[in-house]
Amino acid sequence: MLRFIAGRLLTLPPLLLAVSAGVFLLLRLGRGDPALDYLRLSNIPPTDAAVAAAHRLLGLDRPLAEQYLSWLWQALHLDFGLSYVTRRPVLDDLLYYLPATLQLGAAALAVTLAVSLPLGMWAARHRDRLPDHLVRALAFVGVSIPNFWLGFLLVLLFAVTLNWLPPLGRGGWSHMAMPVAAVALMSLCINARLLRASMLETAGQRHVLYARLRGLPERRIVHSHILRNALLPIVTATGMHIGELLGGTLVIENIFGWPGVGRYAVSAIYNRDYPVLQCFTLLMTVIFVTCNLAVDLLYAWLDPRIRPGREAAR
Repeated sequence: MLRFIAGRLLTLPPLLLAVSAGVFLLLRLGRGDPALDYLRLSNIPPTDAAVAAAHRLLGLDRPLAEQYLSWLWQALHLDFGLSYVTRRPVLDDLLYYLPATLQLGAAALAVTLAVSLPLGMWAARHRDRLPDHLVRALAFVGVSIPNFWLGFLLVLLFAVTLNWLPPLGRGGWSHMAMPVAAVALMSLCINARLLRASMLETAGQRHVLYARLRGLPERRIVHSHILRNALLPIVTATGMHIGELLGGTLVIENIFGWPGVGRYAVSAIYNRDYPVLQCFTLLMTVIFVTCNLAVDLLYAWLDPRIRPGREAAR
């Protein structure tokens, strides 16, 4: 298992290197001049002398490869430069906003698992009956609604019409209810439908039939022989949902005024704040890869057949 973890960790540096190079090139080769954006955000008239000085200050007068290597060397020392807008270190700003985003994403993931698993089990145990039809209808509707549109509908209903929940800001559970629901609904519906199908497929396998022939209680068969094996696709899907949940917070944080990394990144996109965008992309990549590593370890724990060395032992 340690060899498996080490192997996955060794893939992280090349991945981050490729992501950093791709983002750096896309930003530099896009339309516009970063020096002009820097002067605009600094309220400095873009005269020829000011533009030339900004190029020297930002290192834009050097070859592109040299610019990237210089930035990469500073990034290895956790120095991602200064924001064009705030004039503060980019990493400090992102770490300041990150807890709010992780709070929202973790709450959405918890709601996704806490609601989707019982719904999927309920639908599978009542196949082709009313509960099954209700869950499938909910899943169809849930995956069809964009999260930003759902966010506006929730604000209109619960904040404007009923005045039950605050529409903006970060606070207690009342502030989290609507953004968490908007972020989690699609992943929740996908998981419920996937678990239903997986449980029905597992229930028809031979080891379940043999367990029933041995006279094991139905509750034990469902939890030990059906559900545990049916959870394997859910574990894989959860790793994919982490990226969806993090991506969903980018828009949802702006709708609900949630002071997280997503809102900060969208502001950086509008302002073309290149240092922020480069650091944000790397930070999200690290979080996503780390979460997927945890999912892979959980998958290996649930299914011993895929653990490293298992085939060799055979």
